[in-house]
Amino acid sequence: MPSHAPDQPEPPLPDPLARERSHLAASRAALRAMRADVEALDLRDVAANWVNAEALHHQVSERIKALADLSHTPLFFGRLDYLHAPGAEAAEGAEGESFYIGRRHVHDGDGDPMVIDWRAPVSQPFYQASKKAPMDVGLRRRFGYTGGELTAYEDEKLSDPTEAEQTSKLLQSEIERPRVGPMRDIVATIQPEQDEIVRAGIGGTVCVQGAPGTGKTAVGLHRVAYLLYAHRERLARSGTLVIGPNRSFLHYIEQVLPALGELQVAQATVEDLVARPATGVEVRGADSADVARVKGDARMAEVLRRALRSHVTPPTEACVVVRGSRRWRVPAYEIEETVRELLARDIRYGAARDALPQRIAHAVLVRMEQAGEAPDDRVQDAVARNPAVKAAVKAIWPPVDPAKLVLRLLSDADFLAAHADGILTADEQKTLLWAKPPRSVKSAKWSPPDAVLIDEAADLIERTHSLGHVVLDEAQDLSPMQYRAVGRRCTTGSATILGDLAQGTTPWATDSWEEALTHLGKPGSTVEELTQGFRVPREVIAYASRLLPAIAPGLSEATSIREAAGDFAVRAVDPSDLDAAVITACHEALTHEGSIGLIAAEARLPALSAALDAAGLTHLSPGEETSPEARLTLVPATLAKGLEYDYVVLDEPAAVVDGEPDERTGLRRLYVALTRAVSGLTVVHAAPLPERLA
Repeated sequence: MPSHAPDQPEPPLPDPLARERSHLAASRAALRAMRADVEALDLRDVAANWVNAEALHHQVSERIKALADLSHTPLFFGRLDYLHAPGAEAAEGAEGESFYIGRRHVHDGDGDPMVIDWRAPVSQPFYQASKKAPMDVGLRRRFGYTGGELTAYEDEKLSDPTEAEQTSKLLQSEIERPRVGPMRDIVATIQPEQDEIVRAGIGGTVCVQGAPGTGKTAVGLHRVAYLLYAHRERLARSGTLVIGPNRSFLHYIEQVLPALGELQVAQATVEDLVARPATGVEVRGADSADVARVKGDARMAEVLRRALRSHVTPPTEACVVVRGSRRWRVPAYEIEETVRELLARDIRYGAARDALPQRIAHAVLVRMEQAGEAPDDRVQDAVARNPAVKAAVKAIWPPVDPAKLVLRLLSDADFLAAHADGILTADEQKTLLWAKPPRSVKSAKWSPPDAVLIDEAADLIERTHSLGHVVLDEAQDLSPMQYRAVGRRCTTGSATILGDLAQGTTPWATDSWEEALTHLGKPGSTVEELTQGFRVPREVIAYASRLLPAIAPGLSEATSIREAAGDFAVRAVDPSDLDAAVITACHEALTHEGSIGLIAAEARLPALSAALDAAGLTHLSPGEETSPEARLTLVPATLAKGLEYDYVVLDEPAAVVDGEPDERTGLRRLYVALTRAVSGLTVVHAAPLPERLA
């Protein structure tokens, strides 16, 4: 039956909009019925034990949450009318029918679809079809909503040769709709080049180089939602993870996947990823840029590997195993051959250490068989646990604590020199060493780069658990060692890497995606470039792009499809009037609808906060959710990446540049700050602007 057909015949409604509203009401009722059916499930006596019962209750609870009808979120946003069956099984029986495309699947009491999930194959032409390639779609209809109510529709007759191709006003309106609150999904506005990335197969890693406002973060999140739809069982076993640059960013994006019905995706920063509380490591310190650069260098992996393997000591004595009245002797040279073989295989330290007692036990069993005995596997396991064997293994291949290993490298100049010889220069080794070595792991003021080194050491000892899919956003800012830490989490899975080389604001920011993918352990992965912007106004992105030759000369300049040029102003003021001019710009921005971001260098935050308070302007911190009553956020330039505001007031660009350790990083930080605006940007400065912006 057609997806819009009611269960019982009804008189036709007077106009198309009324019919679509009727289908929306019926679909909402069907969704409520689906939820009620799940809520009514009787789970008593279903599970075999309490563990299974708890798991089942959790699954049902999650299903109920996923079926929530969010009143201000459109249940469907489009409709496809096919000329013929669009293909094989996915569209069986679909000839001449309409399919309503929405955020989740909804069916009626008979199981017939009323809304098709946007991720289903039959939905793909909604994003990909065009006049040149209509994909057998006769009509594509987009819907417009106001406050959750269906208020408009717009048709494209894709297979009609007499109708010219047109720009969707509803699509444009949705793209330019003011932002209040956290990031929202783009499921109604996904563009063809974005859709191709979203639907890329799970088998490979995809890297997306995206200019500001091209939707790369949204693409990455929607790709997760798509993969969970297409490979749910596989990812349910292996897990998915979204990695962001900071907590503010993760808070900003945290509602996107739940809005699409996906509730089981974990989120973390790289710092969260490498945190190992069980080791007693607590990050309480910070490194200078020079120190962090050396600690983050990929060469540190080999230094750690050498330092770890140095704990293996060739045996000097035979291993004698006593069983009953017999003594079995494995000479030192034979054990040494086994040790050399294990080292040559380059397997993980812990795995080799676990294999050594079994190898020694096997040598004993060979001698038993030569003596006429018939030992089995149980005897070998018993021999491997023999005190003499355990003592030999401890002496040859002792256990190593990863935090203690890193502590010694950073504290002991001789130990570091022995294992960094030919890898790090003398000056680099000196840079690494603590001026005042701590006495223990717990007393050390570990830095974030130290935690990454400990994570690397831990993986050299025991394999890190690998997930099915990892999304890494703002990836350009990671050090090689951080890339390795992320790569360890998806060695047997795939990844979506998102970033913009022009927005690399760490001194160790990557220069190329090929290099970054190699450190991730995903060399040769596909690199896609998004240059068509949907967020940043044309004038604003053109102004910010003046910096590209200085910060990322190889990148294409971004364009913007936004029809509105946007409000854009650059105001030079006297130094004594700077704070007042910024407050005036904030007042002006607040006369518009939407969120306001006041972005400034760290050094300027106290003065601006005081000025806002004196002016009676309530302001939030990054991560705090905006509301109609509180729309102004005071944003440190260091935390602006990945965030967006309808109107941005940028305070003193020179201070943003000067707040970084070098000019290139400072200009990149400024590029980020300039490209956070959705509708308007006002730059207020007293100091001279950087040369390329003057």
